[in-house]
Amino acid sequence: MLPDIRSHLPALRRYAMVLTRDADRAEDLVQESLVRALAGASTWQPGANLRTWLLSIVHNTCVSGWRREQSERRGLAQLFPDAAEPSEPPSQIAVVEAHQVMGALLRLPDGARDILMLAAVEGLSYREIAEVQGVPLGTVMSRLSRAREQLRQQLAAAPPIPASRRPHLTVVE
Repeated sequence: MLPDIRSHLPALRRYAMVLTRDADRAEDLVQESLVRALAGASTWQPGANLRTWLLSIVHNTCVSGWRREQSERRGLAQLFPDAAEPSEPPSQIAVVEAHQVMGALLRLPDGARDILMLAAVEGLSYREIAEVQGVPLGTVMSRLSRAREQLRQQLAAAPPIPASRRPHLTVVE
């Protein structure tokens, strides 16, 4: 059981601020770190320096987040190489919607995400996907149908963007 961690919150917030250089991101980092600390409370050794343990969780959480962001950026750049330098900056609404779609796509289970990418992004036919994955054609059709439905459900659960400000975006069938 962890002792009271509230007395360490100012130090955690200061360190998070140094790492992120942004008050909102720092607060998010502290919150995520505290969740990880509580989830991993059994790894803390009584008698060990609690402040040091908590600060290391903040650090590791920040590094993990940074690596995840870098990986997502590289993935997006590979998926959409022409989008690296647009002629005009996208609207805020388009950026938010693109992040929602990518976030929903990245949250799909591996089997759903990869089959949807092969169909929607790579443009492979059902038969080609079946060859790539080494599964029957019917399996591809049912997995793709489920993947599209999961993506629709995740996008439907996303915070709404007012229709008057939303560009038209559809899930490719």
